[in-house]
Amino acid sequence: MPGFNGILPVDKPQDFTSFDVVKKLRGMLKIKKIGHAGTLDPMATGVLPVFLGTATKACDILPLSDKRYAASFALGKESDTEDLWGSVKEVYLPPISREMVEAALLSFTGPILQIPPMYAAIRVNGKHLYELARKGIEVAREPRPVEIYSLSLTAYNEQTGEGAFEVSCSKGTYVRSLCRDLGKKLNTGGIMTGLQRTEAAGIPLKAALSLEQIQAFWDQGTLNGHIIPIETVFQAYPPLRLSPVQSRMFLNGAPLDLKRIAHPKGHSFYRVYNGEGVFFGLGEAKNDSLCVYKFFIERS
Repeated sequence: MPGFNGILPVDKPQDFTSFDVVKKLRGMLKIKKIGHAGTLDPMATGVLPVFLGTATKACDILPLSDKRYAASFALGKESDTEDLWGSVKEVYLPPISREMVEAALLSFTGPILQIPPMYAAIRVNGKHLYELARKGIEVAREPRPVEIYSLSLTAYNEQTGEGAFEVSCSKGTYVRSLCRDLGKKLNTGGIMTGLQRTEAAGIPLKAALSLEQIQAFWDQGTLNGHIIPIETVFQAYPPLRLSPVQSRMFLNGAPLDLKRIAHPKGHSFYRVYNGEGVFFGLGEAKNDSLCVYKFFIERS
């Protein structure tokens, strides 16, 4: 079934890397142009937006980069990876009430500076941090600005120090490091014991498909009905419709006079359609002209 273009929302299983998912789908769908946005660690599950065909051009320009997660944690423990999958050791766990945990979580909301974990893909002097960590090398990491929009405790056991929270955060936030810093705030250790991404690129978990579901829809020939049009992730940009002549000029890459096009003022980017509602791509306003920013239509 050729011609897949759009977003396939995958519910990534545990013990799969994000690339494992792409590799499996590439073999299943017999498609070469495929990518993903928002890497998930192998132990994590949840929403992984996979981009197919012309939609792969959107991976690096998504206006919706915020994420939502459901995470579980354990206080009184430390780990070199800041999670359950590393080398874990027990540390002293003082009496910590639910109210104390809630107050500590509240202190992390808003713009914060976060020191990334050593087991991260960030590069320092040309080396991935995780490459250094695997050699037993720890280096100083610069705190990075991130923003926590909401952070709420959903479960907590005062006897064991185990609990769970839901978080809405900006791109680049490490939930593992939130668990680490939660422990430090409460004068003990803290590690992440589970992670599920519940929203990415504006796609909720309930819309995501398991690999088994994708295989079944593919076998039935109905998978196209589950692929999200790429234009949906650009809803923050207002729509703009072109006449037949303007459509031909736009598709040829020619700038258009914005004064001749009905459009809402004060925007830098627009979703560009023809008169029949076919999505061409994104246009950028420059000096009263509409210029091509990115095509998402297959052009012959």
